[in-house]
Amino acid sequence: METMIIPSEDDKQMRLAAQIIRECGLVAFPTETVYGLGANALMSGAAEKVYAAKGRPSDNPLIVHLHDAGEAEKYAHVTPLFDKISSVYMPGPLTYILKKKPVIPDSVTGGLDTVGIRVPKNETANKLIRYSGVPIAAPSANLSGRPSTTAAAHVIADLYGRIDAIIDGGEAEIGLESTIIAEENGSVRILRPGAITVEMLRDLGCEVTLDKAVTERLSENERPLAPGMKYRHYAPRAEVTLLSGETGSINRYLLTFAGRSDTAVICYCEDEELTELSNAYVIGDRKDKKNTAHRLFSLLRELDGNSEIKYIYSSAPDTDGIGLAIFNRLVKAAGYRIIKV
Repeated sequence: METMIIPSEDDKQMRLAAQIIRECGLVAFPTETVYGLGANALMSGAAEKVYAAKGRPSDNPLIVHLHDAGEAEKYAHVTPLFDKISSVYMPGPLTYILKKKPVIPDSVTGGLDTVGIRVPKNETANKLIRYSGVPIAAPSANLSGRPSTTAAAHVIADLYGRIDAIIDGGEAEIGLESTIIAEENGSVRILRPGAITVEMLRDLGCEVTLDKAVTERLSENERPLAPGMKYRHYAPRAEVTLLSGETGSINRYLLTFAGRSDTAVICYCEDEELTELSNAYVIGDRKDKKNTAHRLFSLLRELDGNSEIKYIYSSAPDTDGIGLAIFNRLVKAAGYRIIKV
């Protein structure tokens, strides 16, 4: 398959991309979180194409993207709590799990009777949905298990020749996937953390709990309720290990890998004893979590570009604010491998 590369500012080509979506094709597009791989959410066969292109397990549900939260009632059973939260955080980096209506095929939801609803804030994503005239089912636009894509070049590296088109809309603003939430006895349960944080939801007066899959591995017989809950995700080819403990102890541990060409050390600007190492990769300022989130997947893909690197070590971030989302992505990339030092 020859894949078209479409500039986001080309309105004629954007309308062609929308036609591809309507006609059961696959189009990768930018959002404010990461790039998504879009398909017509009303066509069962389109969802099956997504699974095939990504090599994604078919029980891993897709998120349905809309151009306006008011459209949700066409595809799901909305609730007062959804109305409250969506009025503040949609459009935005939030996915809300609701009971689905029959118009959404089971193949889109991995056989579940629920569906994730999201309204992207990104102008290109919103335009593609409006031009398509259909809801767009989309996981991240990467090969299953690999680091998510935050630029068109990443999508090209993973999916060129597998899909119909890629819309180049520059770098994703946030760099981590949307927060996924579900209702549970009147409270909010976070299934996947993101830029809409625990603290932000509590500021709305919501009681918030974390699903165990945020920090723990699901067992083989547990069905994922949302993307990213069960399977190995976000992982570069090299083996990732997280380190927990006091900063000084972690840095002393990381210094033992100095000069090893097969090992990459991820560190922060403040870690001056580490930043001078030939095998150090600086992710940013420890206090600037938004920038760390923005850079995380691009850094993991940069590391993938060095075939010598077999091992990656990084300190585990704290879990305040968006730090929880960064920790979630790193611990899944590491296959839950954490060493206490």
